[in-house]
Amino acid sequence: MEFLDLPPMMSAAGRVRLPGSKSISNRVLLLAALSSGETEVRDLLRSDDTERMLEALRALGVSWMHDAETDVYRVRGVAGPFPVKQADLFLGNAGTAFRPLTAALALSGGSYRLSGVPRMHERPIGDLVDALRQLGADIAYEGNPGYPPLQIQPAGAGLKRQAAVRGDVSSQFLTALLMAAPLAGGEVVIDVIGELISKPYIEITLDLMRRFGVEVVREGWSRFVVPAGAGYRSPGVIHVEGDASSASYFLAAGVLGGGPVRVEGVGRDSIQGDVRFAEALEQLGARITWGDHWIEAAAPADGRLKAFDLDLNHIPDAAMTLAVMALFCDGPSRLRNIASWRVKETDRLAAMATELRKVGAVVEELPDALQIEPPATLVSAAIDTYDDHRMAMCFSLATLGGPGMRINDPACVNKTFPSYFDVFRQVTQPVPVIAIDGPSASGKGTVAARVAEALGFHYLDSGSLYRLVALAALKAGLAESDPRVVDIARHLPAAFEAGVVRLSGEDVTDAIRSEACSVMASKVAARSEVRDALLDRQRAYRRPPGLVAEGRDMGSVVFPDAGTKVFLTASVEARAERRYKQLMEKGLPANIDSLSQDLRERDERDASRPVAPLKKLPDATELETSEMTVDQAVSFVLDLVGAKG
Repeated sequence: MEFLDLPPMMSAAGRVRLPGSKSISNRVLLLAALSSGETEVRDLLRSDDTERMLEALRALGVSWMHDAETDVYRVRGVAGPFPVKQADLFLGNAGTAFRPLTAALALSGGSYRLSGVPRMHERPIGDLVDALRQLGADIAYEGNPGYPPLQIQPAGAGLKRQAAVRGDVSSQFLTALLMAAPLAGGEVVIDVIGELISKPYIEITLDLMRRFGVEVVREGWSRFVVPAGAGYRSPGVIHVEGDASSASYFLAAGVLGGGPVRVEGVGRDSIQGDVRFAEALEQLGARITWGDHWIEAAAPADGRLKAFDLDLNHIPDAAMTLAVMALFCDGPSRLRNIASWRVKETDRLAAMATELRKVGAVVEELPDALQIEPPATLVSAAIDTYDDHRMAMCFSLATLGGPGMRINDPACVNKTFPSYFDVFRQVTQPVPVIAIDGPSASGKGTVAARVAEALGFHYLDSGSLYRLVALAALKAGLAESDPRVVDIARHLPAAFEAGVVRLSGEDVTDAIRSEACSVMASKVAARSEVRDALLDRQRAYRRPPGLVAEGRDMGSVVFPDAGTKVFLTASVEARAERRYKQLMEKGLPANIDSLSQDLRERDERDASRPVAPLKKLPDATELETSEMTVDQAVSFVLDLVGAKG
């Protein structure tokens, strides 16, 4: 699927069982592989990143089995360095596999090649390689120095015992060194140069190493000592926590959509630092409730989301969610100390700034920060995701209180959360749409307007948009096939005010109902280019509390997810009689036979045209109105809406 169109959302509430943490999953798989004994891994994340790790481990001689019925993985550890001493590994864009495997293979005494997708070859790894070389590793760059692909050869004169690594680029470098250190066969001292970013992720690493029998001595955040004789031992069974970074999207949904939304799988006992995202939400005014293994979020009591200025170095992944939440705050917000975004799946600082501007925000991009001023009104946009799962998931949140959004390349969420959009739909409620269609003079316009008024919904008379295009084309002396008609549709200066239709400020309510305009409207509406040009304009009418949309392709193309679809119909005789009365009331000449003939011809023309032909949709309810009053037809539709809930 090249893109996914998400409608504007009214609310969010419910419960979400989180998938396993990506960070924990790949750490656990590698530690289980290097351990003595067999490890039963439960609740492992199923994603592109873990698939790449599992493939690599099997290629390196690690035996593992997956029980599909229980979804349990059993990994038989190799009790030290990998037994396979030569391999060519492709690791996609899985940084949580590439970095730790680089370190483990560098200390395994074999010849290995590691490569990935083009973006992985743009992600720096030089600081990790420099540190490994200090330990005696033999690593060469195949392409640009400091970046993959890598060629690893057995260490020549034996391994050394001390290394230093920069702490301000990626915490994954220190994690990789720590997890590989027991393979060196003696005490290993790792010094951190400069400030260590993302400390909570190092805490995850230390906690998991402890569970697998290796206790690291930490001297502040500047020195780590892995003792001599350290070796990994299987804990037997290990559970993978729910992904705290993924929790951020649903907690944010609870805040933006009213809530409450409860995420299960992380809570006050979690070892993941990203649970502190919930604390950041509290600073914005959100109502947060904690359990041992769950967190619940709801909108602020006063409905006001406060602007913020936060140092987010400790939660870099979850911080992306706050960037989208800034669109709904009561003033400009600032995200600080997030330089690590630039070396992730994409340059997230640049990507986030670009996409936030698309939806109307004023954004200042700094080397390590974003300043975001929310727009008065969010703009619907096609969001590019840069093959980055978090970009896709973050911008789905812009639909909560905002317009619909198109997410390009939605499959990028497979990296960590393949079912994300399905789960998002389960806890969100889209702005309701009632789509009403039918042949000319069936009463669909009158009924739709009355239903909208009764429900307090917005009303879209799509036929008027096409009539306005037709009128503008007639005024300009253009034929329906003229390419300039499409440009008119794209930039139509139309306005609808209390039953009055205006074109460039002029009241054209009656003019668009003339016979000449009606004929022209039918012709221009048959052009797919015109319909495409008006698509976004029509979708913009979908705003809380709901929309009644009347027109030919409202339920099939514009709002295919409309919860209620009605097809009004009536005999030609009944419709001709209605049109005759309308014209007579306006003092216009009319002939019942001529009107009947015109309607038959229009029905045939509308039903046979290749673009948006007149027909009842399979999921629409047909309403025969020949013997009905308008009040009866309106009551029928309202009852139908009520029955659907």
